[in-house]
Amino acid sequence: MVTKKPLFFWVFHRYRGLQLLLLVVIGVTVFFRVIPLELQKRIINRAISLKKMDLLFMYCGFYLGAVVLAGGLKYLINVLQGYLGEKLLYEIRSELYQHVLRLPLPLFRRTPPGMVITSLTSELNGVGDFLGSAIAVPVINVLTLLTFAGYLMYLNPLLALLSFAIYPLEIAMIPMLQNRLNRLNQERIDVARSLSNTIGEAVAGVREIQAHGGYPIERKKFEGFIATVFSLRQRMNIINYGIKFSNNFFQNLGPFILFLLGGYLAMTGRFDLGALVAFLSAYEKLYDPWKELMNYYQDFQDSRIRYKRVMDYFDAEPEYPLAPTDREPYKLRGRIEVKDLDYVAEGQVQLLGGISLHLEPGEQLALVGFSGSGKSTLALVLGQLYSYDKGHVLLDDKELKTLTKMDTSRNIGFVTQQPFIFDGTIRENLLYACTSLLATGGPGEKESLPDREQILHLVREVGLEEDILRFGLNAVVAEDRQESLAPLLIKLRERFQRQWRSDAADMVEFFDVTRFLYHRTIYGNIIFGDPEREEHELDNLPKNPVFLKLLTDTGLYEPLLDLGRKLLEQSVMLSKDLGQDLVLMEDIPIAPDQFEHYRELVRRMYGEQLNQLTGRDNELVLRLALQFIPAEHDIVALPVPLEEKILEVRHKFIEEIGGKDLLQCQFGEEGDIPAEIKAKTDKGETVDFSIYCPSQYLYTKSVLDNILFGRVQRDQPGATEKMQQLVVKLLEEEKLLDEVLDIGLDFQVGSKGDRLSGGQKQKVAIVRALLKKAPILILDEATASLDNTSQARIQHMLETDLKGKCTVVAVVHRLDTVAAYDRIAVLKAGRIVEMGQYDQLMAAKSIFYGLRQASAATLDAAG
Repeated sequence: MVTKKPLFFWVFHRYRGLQLLLLVVIGVTVFFRVIPLELQKRIINRAISLKKMDLLFMYCGFYLGAVVLAGGLKYLINVLQGYLGEKLLYEIRSELYQHVLRLPLPLFRRTPPGMVITSLTSELNGVGDFLGSAIAVPVINVLTLLTFAGYLMYLNPLLALLSFAIYPLEIAMIPMLQNRLNRLNQERIDVARSLSNTIGEAVAGVREIQAHGGYPIERKKFEGFIATVFSLRQRMNIINYGIKFSNNFFQNLGPFILFLLGGYLAMTGRFDLGALVAFLSAYEKLYDPWKELMNYYQDFQDSRIRYKRVMDYFDAEPEYPLAPTDREPYKLRGRIEVKDLDYVAEGQVQLLGGISLHLEPGEQLALVGFSGSGKSTLALVLGQLYSYDKGHVLLDDKELKTLTKMDTSRNIGFVTQQPFIFDGTIRENLLYACTSLLATGGPGEKESLPDREQILHLVREVGLEEDILRFGLNAVVAEDRQESLAPLLIKLRERFQRQWRSDAADMVEFFDVTRFLYHRTIYGNIIFGDPEREEHELDNLPKNPVFLKLLTDTGLYEPLLDLGRKLLEQSVMLSKDLGQDLVLMEDIPIAPDQFEHYRELVRRMYGEQLNQLTGRDNELVLRLALQFIPAEHDIVALPVPLEEKILEVRHKFIEEIGGKDLLQCQFGEEGDIPAEIKAKTDKGETVDFSIYCPSQYLYTKSVLDNILFGRVQRDQPGATEKMQQLVVKLLEEEKLLDEVLDIGLDFQVGSKGDRLSGGQKQKVAIVRALLKKAPILILDEATASLDNTSQARIQHMLETDLKGKCTVVAVVHRLDTVAAYDRIAVLKAGRIVEMGQYDQLMAAKSIFYGLRQASAATLDAAG
């Protein structure tokens, strides 16, 4: 188990060949580090004193070669150390992460996510750095230390012994300080974990904090931890600097002895000058490996503490082995038998007692009862997510406790009341279980994932089709699919224009080059398309010299600045009169990431004339005008002359970037091009912008916008739904509905599925479990967030598609849906108090009867 492995296990049992290569390089490096010392002595004593130029050049050449070679080898050592450290850190994290994911669920109930994150990331960073140098640093520095020490003894034994006399003092002092530093570091790690947990909890619960104004409470928590961290860091700094002071003191004490005694010996003729210079150089270099060894000792202590802290926290045995070692994973039929099952939670609280039940393959059981009766706990035990204490749970006569996680994951589908949706696409979430089975599959397992037809069949069955279709219609088609879909969507566009253009005119603003577009920005009206280069995006245009020249030459620059000034003036007036912040004013064309810039500009405006603004301020004002949408930002009215001016500039713009070919595309073949534009000369094809052309696919627009060749007017109630219905009808007639649904499957759901509603998450989770086609399906209030229609659809699917094919255990909260189950188990206080078929339990007029009557009364009151 990974948590039992000592720190140096990773050093001596991984990458031995690379470690051996490192040792060889170290040995060669040490040899070339000592050569320059001897060459110094020879340069002074032989070349300089004897005035031999040939010897001077030769020794200096050897000296330079040795220095360069030693430096190059040192660089190679550092690269190898870094590689080893990163590889070992990669393996530690990988093995530890797999271990953590397999730990019992109760451990995660008492372990904050922030602690797990910091343990696997920041706390192990230093460990990786240490492991990379765990062999190289001590070996190279000990060898260097011994080599230099031997050379010093060779030069002068007396001076060498006196120089070495100070090291025992340092050896005694540094560990004492280091032990104190270790204790403080342990405290710091624990406090840092708590701080991470507090931050993680606050971020996760930010809605509750904002809803209840819990800012002072959270600030007090946070400041308490950072105050403790501050105190610990200060004390650690004092000791750290004390260690550095000691190192520096002893480092400079040695040269003092050498200058005093070595100078005396040189002056009395008992020590030549070249040897003294070499001795001083060797002594200075002697301290480098010593210092590195001291640093190595500190890194080792720090890494040992970090490593032990992390491994100790997760030092728990997984309850079940990951995979069988001597057989293939079982393929079960779905028979479930529970005998005298007890489950005791942490704290010795018994949640289940004496549970017994039996299900044949394909039968369906509903678990009902009062809140806290143990329904969900029983479902979790049957899914091997909780480990039971007494009794037996048999799947096809095999004890659940003896099955591996691979056995249960292949044979049990599980859907919780609040399913987790992973960051990624809907498709990736739907195929999550199947992908996992495929990744761990042995002989006989399927070699492919469910195809599109299978996925979409279940999507329709659970009522997720409409949501995914909406995602697909509003998505931009991926580049790898555009070539095949573009001609088909253009064909749909032509049909839509022929059949419904006149009927949709009040709901869709079509892309018409001769008309001003009130549901597009001023910028979009000018370019009548979309930019394809970053420098032409709206945020960058106010400082784009080419675009500014176009505005200036056409006389549009000053009118747009005037519009921006009016927008800003009205923003100031509204914020002052209504007491609103700019952030809250939706009828102002200011994006969220621009608020701070405009706040600052508004502050500078007070007491100044807007027409006196220059430079960066004018860029902000111009951008405000360019992102103004007349139909949505009714804070000011757009003057008619300005609309006409913008249309003139649009034609000028299109002509300059696209010429006659593009104008022909816009205005048609015969007689539609205005005379002043028809006379323009061709300027070549566009590469900077994609202009809206009726006969071309709009690569930057959604599927819906491409078919409509326009944009639905948001201010028209029901317009979006009506247009989507018309488009869906076309897609069905052209047999393209599945293609758009397939595009919708690639919708990015966001972190934890935040872009999906609660009902959408549950539907995704249900499809995810059904695609696995496991013989056992456990539903823990899996439809709690769904509306009545969606619940009825899924219940119908259970009663038809899965009846007799899959053993179902469902925790049910709506008792009007349980009549079709083969058995109903009523739980109270962790025990089954009634079990039977629906008609039997109703006829008995006992506990279930009372629950059913109460449920019916609640539904009648709600309806």
